Amino acid sequence: MAKPDNRADNARKLRNAADNTLDNLEEAEDYLDEHADEISPQEREAISDKNARRRHSVKRFEEEIEDES
Repeated sequence: MAKPDNRADNARKLRNAADNTLDNLEEAEDYLDEHADEISPQEREAISDKNARRRHSVKRFEEEIEDES
């Protein structure tokens, strides 16, 4: 038998995911600031691209949190 669909804590879970994503984004930006001269241009670009995707994800998380609240 399938478990019942309990969405009571969705907003909390989404907030936690958004916070974790923001932490990862900030960590990556700090890494770029500290090591920009030590890494390849390809790695810098890959990190920047990933951070752009993280920003987009955070925006989507915020929209979902708004919907759930």
